[in-house]
Amino acid sequence: MKPKRAATKKSGRSGPIKRVAAAFIVQRGQPSAASAGSAVHKILICQRTRHQPFPLKWEFPGGKIEEGEQPRYALRRELEEELGIDARIGDEVARIQHTYTHGGTVELRFFLVEEFAGEIENRIFKDVRWVSRKQLPEFDFLEADAGLVEDIAAGSIL
Repeated sequence: MKPKRAATKKSGRSGPIKRVAAAFIVQRGQPSAASAGSAVHKILICQRTRHQPFPLKWEFPGGKIEEGEQPRYALRRELEEELGIDARIGDEVARIQHTYTHGGTVELRFFLVEEFAGEIENRIFKDVRWVSRKQLPEFDFLEADAGLVEDIAAGSIL
């Protein structure tokens, strides 16, 4: 599957780009007559704490790709650190670049995670929830994730 690329939001400021790998951790439901495979039943979302940048915003789990680190390895490491799971990192399904109004630019690479070992344990977030794709727009997501949230809710991704 070729990653969906969202438009880049431009700002007058420039600087280093923070590279991030994030996961769409999904639970599959039973296939329906309308779907070719099993449909996404739930997706895992996480809420930042009051003490993190962009406090109390919702996001998909993941984190910074360190210098010289492969994105899939970075995501696997981050999911173990944040949620205590050993994830099988699947295909890259989306890639976006976003510049915030304060000038910070982030490149986000989103990977599908359908399998993992261990029980999800909230190690760093205020809240962690399994929600349906239709519920996603009800949550106050990071600005960079907003377009993807709409695409997932509409069924055009995942």
